[in-house]
Amino acid sequence: MIWDFIQDEVLGMKWLNRLIGSLLSLTGLDTESRIGGSIQFFLYDTIKIMVLLGVLILLISYIQSYFPPERSRKILGRFHGLGANIIGALLGTVTPFCSCSSIPLFIGFTSAGLPLGVTFSFLISSPMVDLGSLILLMSIFGWKVAVVYVVLGLVIAVAGGTLIEKLKLENEVEAFIRNGKAIDVPQEELHFRDRLKYAWEQVLDTAKRVYPYVLIGVGIGAIIHNWIPEEWVITALGGNNPFGVIIATIVGVPMYADIFGTIPIAEALLAKGALLGVVLAFMMAVTTLSLPSMVMLRKAVKPKLLGIFIAICAVGIIIVGYAFNIIQPWIM
Repeated sequence: MIWDFIQDEVLGMKWLNRLIGSLLSLTGLDTESRIGGSIQFFLYDTIKIMVLLGVLILLISYIQSYFPPERSRKILGRFHGLGANIIGALLGTVTPFCSCSSIPLFIGFTSAGLPLGVTFSFLISSPMVDLGSLILLMSIFGWKVAVVYVVLGLVIAVAGGTLIEKLKLENEVEAFIRNGKAIDVPQEELHFRDRLKYAWEQVLDTAKRVYPYVLIGVGIGAIIHNWIPEEWVITALGGNNPFGVIIATIVGVPMYADIFGTIPIAEALLAKGALLGVVLAFMMAVTTLSLPSMVMLRKAVKPKLLGIFIAICAVGIIIVGYAFNIIQPWIM
C-alpha cells in the first residue's frame, strides 16, 4: 500500500489530476467531454512532467558534477573487454538525456583513444536508459516495467558495444576523430554550493531545451487519449497485429524528442490498448535513433559503421519490444 501511494500520488501525481479536474469543473467545463478531457490531460501531463523533470535534473546533474568528461574518460580507461563495455553503459545512465547531447561526449571519448565498443555502449545507453527514464517509467507503468526496461536497455548497450568491438571497425571512424588527442585538463574540486549551482543551471538549461518537445508530446498524447478511436489504436498497435513493434520502431526513428517528450504519447497509447512492448519500442526508437542525432553521428563515423549501429539498435529494440509483449501479463 505504501508503494502504491508513492507510485500513484508521489511519482504519478494523481492528486494533481484530481485537482485540475475539480478546477475545470468549477469553470463549467465537462472533463468527460473530448475537449474537457483533452484540456485536463494537457494541463496535468505538462505540469507533472515539468515538475518531475526539474526534480530529476537537479538530482542527476548534482551526480553528474562528480563525472565531468575528463574524469569519465579516466574511469573508462581503467577497464578493458566486457567489463569496460558494462562500465561504459552504466556511465551512460548519469549523462545527458538525449542522443544529440551524448554524441559530443562520444566523440571526445573516441578521440581520447577509448575502445570503440566502450564508447558505443555509452552512446546507446545514455539516451535510452538514463536515471530520469527509470523514475518517469515508474510513475506511468510501475516499478517492474521500469526496472525491466532499464535492464534490457543496458543489455542492448553492452551487447551492441561488444559486437561493434568484435567487428574491428576502428577504420570506420572519421580520421579527424581517430587522430585527435585528449588534453588532460585539471579538474577543479567543486564544493557543495558550486555543485548545487551547476545542477540548478542544468535544470534551467534543460527545461528551456526540452519544453517545446514536452508540449508537442503532451499535445499528441491528448489527441490520442481523447480523439483517436480506441479500435484504431488496437488494430494498428494491439495484440492482433504481429508487426506492431516493428511499426512503432520505424515510426519513432524520424521523430526527435527525449524521454520527457515521449512519455505522454506512450501513456496515451497504452491507455487506448496498445501493447506495452509496442509503446516501449516506440520510446526507445525516438530517444536512441532519432534522425537529427543520426545526422550528427554521421559526421563522426562513416556510413558502414553508422548503418551497423542503427541495425544493432533497431534489432535490439524490436527484440525488447516483443519480449515486453510476452511478459506484459506478469509485470503489469
